[in-house]
Amino acid sequence: MVLGMTAVGRYIALEGAEGCGKSTHAARLAVSLDAVLTRETGGTHIGNEIRTLLHDPTNTHLVDKAEALLIAADRAQHMHEVVRPALSIGRHVVSDRSAHSSLAYQGYGRGLALDDVRHISHWAIDGLWPDLVILIDVPVEVLAERMSKRDLDRFEQADDAFHARVRAGFATMAAADPRRWVVVDGTQAKDDVAHVIRTVVLDRLGV
Repeated sequence: MVLGMTAVGRYIALEGAEGCGKSTHAARLAVSLDAVLTRETGGTHIGNEIRTLLHDPTNTHLVDKAEALLIAADRAQHMHEVVRPALSIGRHVVSDRSAHSSLAYQGYGRGLALDDVRHISHWAIDGLWPDLVILIDVPVEVLAERMSKRDLDRFEQADDAFHARVRAGFATMAAADPRRWVVVDGTQAKDDVAHVIRTVVLDRLGV
């Protein structure tokens, strides 16, 4: 670093459908970067309370708009409490999901108006979107096989058509913004996926 320059933290999000492996690879990337590892939803105490409500499979009566607003509340708290403070002191942040998940899940998945979801999300995060989004893409049938081996939460219990819309939504966003997004094949061996992700971060952000 040049003397007198202030370190700049970079904000990296890992995205993908349920079961794609993003949580595993967010953790591995954070270790390799000595970054702050966090998640949305649930990256703060308040956010974890919201996450519990959102993921509880018994909450079958939660309407889509309420779901979107609860997630926006989590993101606002997360941005204020975790992301901005870390970036301001030069720490990199690796997040398991970001506001892009709202567009994929509540927009493409639930069918809420994309412009409304984007506006609410942008307001909640004060316009601070990730510098780099790594989309771990896995075919729906592979995702289904992976999820069949564990207890499912409220989102994971959604039908195959929902998960297909979410995956397609992520792909659409990645194709529309290739300077910010990179798509990684999540069907590869874990070490291979981790290597590709680390290489991408170095190439794109220089860290």
